Amino acid sequence: MRDNNKTYKSIGDVARILNLVNKKTGKLSTHTLRFWEKKFKDVKPHFFSGNRRYYDNKSIEILKKIKFLLKNKGMTINGVKKQLMSDNSKLDEINNKTINKVVLKTKITKLSKLIKNLKNHG
Repeated sequence: MRDNNKTYKSIGDVARILNLVNKKTGKLSTHTLRFWEKKFKDVKPHFFSGNRRYYDNKSIEILKKIKFLLKNKGMTINGVKKQLMSDNSKLDEINNKTINKVVLKTKITKLSKLIKNLKNHG
């Protein structure tokens, strides 16, 4: 499914991508995704024709992280929520502190001159 140059995947496709398979039946566990949707506000499927869920790449990446933290790291749902909030605040911090290349180059040049002066006079 495409909408405004975004690619969306169905709930079945996402379950397949995440390898969410019921070990007893061998069927895809789409109910797990619906459960995680309720628990994690960052997961926001889009509803199109037929009221079916479709996930964009951002939601799929969040779901991959949720699965990893729950299944591989053994974290609790509350632990994963805290981790996701922490990750988001770190991203905001990084975005706010991004240094412009030109500014960085200027600072390095000034520091180099300062070091050179100190070596010559010291």
